[in-house]
Amino acid sequence: MAIEILTREDLAAFKAELLNDLRNLFSGKLSTQKKWIKTKDVVKMLQISPGTLQNYRINGTINYSKIGNTIYYSLEDIQLLLSSSYTNPKS
Repeated sequence: MAIEILTREDLAAFKAELLNDLRNLFSGKLSTQKKWIKTKDVVKMLQISPGTLQNYRINGTINYSKIGNTIYYSLEDIQLLLSSSYTNPKS
């Protein structure tokens, strides 16, 4: 078995590499968004009342999933709804 001697420079390089890997790992996790969001978040995002959101559910404007008493909305569907309703006032 060969014996290797670690210097302070080796440890400093390992520390820098480890910290860089951890930063990359955590920044990737923080940038990912939730796939499903709750009613209160949709109301806040769209700046509408809970009643308006209920009307959107009833008339099929927005899709949802209900588990127990909690209603979830796909973040992708919300973004599609916003982009499909986008109008350019200068056109």
